[in-house]
Amino acid sequence: MDFEITKQQQAIVDQVRDFTAKRLRPGVVERDEASEFPLEAFKEFGKMGMFGLCYPKAFGGSDVGYLPYILAVEEVSKVDASFGIGFSVNTSLYGGSVMYSSATDEQKKRFLAPIASGQAIGSFGLTEETAGSDAAGQQTIATKDGDGYILNGTKIFNTNGPIADYTVIYALTDPALGIKGMCAFVLEKGMEGFHIGRLENKMGIRSAQVSEMVLENVRVSADRMIAKPGEGFKLAMKTLDGGRIGVGAQALGLAEGAFDIAVEHLKKREQFGKPLYKQQYLAFKMAELYADIEKARLVLYKAACLKEAGKPFTMEAAVAKLTCTDVAMKVTTECVQMLGGNGYMKEYHVERMMRDAKITQIYEGTNEIQKLVISGGLFR
Repeated sequence: MDFEITKQQQAIVDQVRDFTAKRLRPGVVERDEASEFPLEAFKEFGKMGMFGLCYPKAFGGSDVGYLPYILAVEEVSKVDASFGIGFSVNTSLYGGSVMYSSATDEQKKRFLAPIASGQAIGSFGLTEETAGSDAAGQQTIATKDGDGYILNGTKIFNTNGPIADYTVIYALTDPALGIKGMCAFVLEKGMEGFHIGRLENKMGIRSAQVSEMVLENVRVSADRMIAKPGEGFKLAMKTLDGGRIGVGAQALGLAEGAFDIAVEHLKKREQFGKPLYKQQYLAFKMAELYADIEKARLVLYKAACLKEAGKPFTMEAAVAKLTCTDVAMKVTTECVQMLGGNGYMKEYHVERMMRDAKITQIYEGTNEIQKLVISGGLFR
């Protein structure tokens, strides 16, 4: 078992780190306050090939692997977790929905290649007012109409929705069938009847663009269906398994970013005639947080490697999501405390990281749902 990343993977990390320092760190506090997303930087990042790291060359990617993609999410999230979740949703949830569906190669070239190549942005429409943890509680309906369908409904908490060129929409063909009638379509910005609803005003990840997506008599042709009736629920769950690894990477990056800030603060700040790190309580607390981060890293990378190898990874993804997000909440909270009054001030970043960390325990399957997944696997 080799715990070292390869030279190619390290080169990707270095490239992302350089991009993050130059394009994301400047203005990150201001973007958080204004709820503004760095769209041009996001497009630039995509054109660097980062959106297609884990997808085949035939569909616009570079086929480098899933772990390099996770390393990239982790790296950007050390500085800007809003950018990190935009990246993860674009690649894991939109891209995964298309890649792992029953879509034809022609459909994948049409709907995945623009995203993987960095030419377009994707989003994922599953959650509704009545369908959160219970994804089967969908009320978006796809009514058969000739050789196509008419879609009606509203999706909520749609990350990237306001900036997306393509959106995967999950819907029911017949409410009486429940998940047995769930299917999925790819919609494009500008389609008649498909528009952005309420923009969300959030506690954290304030820079990320999150909104309702409203469908009013949206007519879609059959060639936009990527999951046939009865296949949609399985596709959504499979896609979310991958998405949970992405959220785990976002959370791990948050923990690492806050930890690094605290380390530097404890080195520079003096109280009682010596640097804070020489206070044994604080030094021991940091040692505990470091151990937590390292444990989270191992379970995250294990899940990513299993997915990359094409092996079952559902339980491991749930473990990674549960572990990394709980660690992110713990570490960021403790780092605010480590910085004292400075930790509460926006220019020191850790208060933003603490706010950002909270949502990681909630979206793409709450941590309570992860415990259901894990225990279900244990006692199957």
